[in-house]
Amino acid sequence: MGSLWSAIDARICTLGRFVTKNVEYTLRVLLMVYLAMRAAVLDQAQGFRTIVSVISAQIYFTGWQALPLVSVMALATGSVVVLQSMANLSLLGGTQMIGNFLIVMIVREAGPLLVALVVIARSGTAVASEIGNMRANREIEALESMGINPLSFIVFPRVLGGVISVVCLAFYFNILSLIGGFFITKFLQDMPFSFYLDSL
Repeated sequence: MGSLWSAIDARICTLGRFVTKNVEYTLRVLLMVYLAMRAAVLDQAQGFRTIVSVISAQIYFTGWQALPLVSVMALATGSVVVLQSMANLSLLGGTQMIGNFLIVMIVREAGPLLVALVVIARSGTAVASEIGNMRANREIEALESMGINPLSFIVFPRVLGGVISVVCLAFYFNILSLIGGFFITKFLQDMPFSFYLDSL
């Protein structure tokens, strides 16, 4: 009986350590984002124009340069989902439900997930290696010696630029996959575009 309680106690301790470690990590990330936003608003060592230029460079790299890859993924995802849903819903007699199905599949599920994966794989690794190189070359210490808070110059513009890029790319992905997917599969199905738009 004692060994059973010790096994249960060990499992509870392991679960507690796992939960505590993840909660602590999440709180540290949120604290870093808060401190970066506060430093960008309160610190005036670097000008507002400098922060805006770093934000625009991050949006260009994360958002604009990812458009070709996101476009191909949106057209492929949209055409596959539109074709499969039209074929299967036509067999079941639920063609009028095509809009609801596509909104759930593309807008709520596939679009944000695929865009987030592209941004993480493409831009997240690049930003991490850039900050690692800055740390190795002592550029962060140089910023601190000039009186510039690294959180306001390095972290805040990259976080804000990444958030703006992800939101815009997700919106672009959804529109292109819903409209472009229909036109790519137009020669394989006979649904009129007006009915498709009304269904959406």
